[in-house]
Amino acid sequence: MKITFLGTGTSQGVPVVACDCSVCKSTDEKDKRLRSSVLIEMEEKIIVIDAGPDFRQQLLREAIMQLDGIILTHGHKDHIGGLDDVRAFNYLQKKAIDIYARKEVHDQIRIEFEYAFSEARYPGVPEFHLKVIENKPFMMEGIEVIPIEALHFKLPVFGYRIREFAYLTDLSSITEKEKEKLLGVKVVVLPALRKKPHYSHMNLVQALELIAEIKPERAYLTHISHLMGLHTEVEKELPEHVRLAYDGLKIEL
Repeated sequence: MKITFLGTGTSQGVPVVACDCSVCKSTDEKDKRLRSSVLIEMEEKIIVIDAGPDFRQQLLREAIMQLDGIILTHGHKDHIGGLDDVRAFNYLQKKAIDIYARKEVHDQIRIEFEYAFSEARYPGVPEFHLKVIENKPFMMEGIEVIPIEALHFKLPVFGYRIREFAYLTDLSSITEKEKEKLLGVKVVVLPALRKKPHYSHMNLVQALELIAEIKPERAYLTHISHLMGLHTEVEKELPEHVRLAYDGLKIEL
């Protein structure tokens, strides 16, 4: 399994154009973060988790020519805003793209991309095949995916486990029962918005505490705002098996 971090950032915080902090002024490419998304390659299939407003830019950067499906964590704009750009894959692959998410997220997609579902559709609009999932394992292109439910403040969201890899983002709390699904993973990706507490996102301390409970071989932090600090400085504070993810990072397991 090969994982590529398409983006590791967030829409949270002060807009970059209005920010004069060291991160926004940094010349280190690891401090330049697009909205969070991850691409998984396995068994000749390419799966993406989340497709935010930067989706097109991310896929072009990685020269992705195949897309077998998208899994969504929740329906916020920074995680579904780029779905219009599946139209390129509709054209290349001559079929609709499977979109896996809970019903409430599909309802949001129908609102956001109403033109894609119109009876009199304009030629070339994106074609989605919406597949409803619940909090139980499902098969995607012959690959078992296990949803992991958490709360993003009061909003239920899904993270996902695929074999020995787990990816979660935009969460503030998770039950003991759902944590059990993370036991035994070799690589886990968790969100860490910043160092200070936040009402709807895990901060750095909370993420590290959860990693200590799970005990993976490796852990990566994502959904990072500029308020976290400089990549090179924050990494010095982390345990050896925990790293800050960055856009374009590739790992294998």
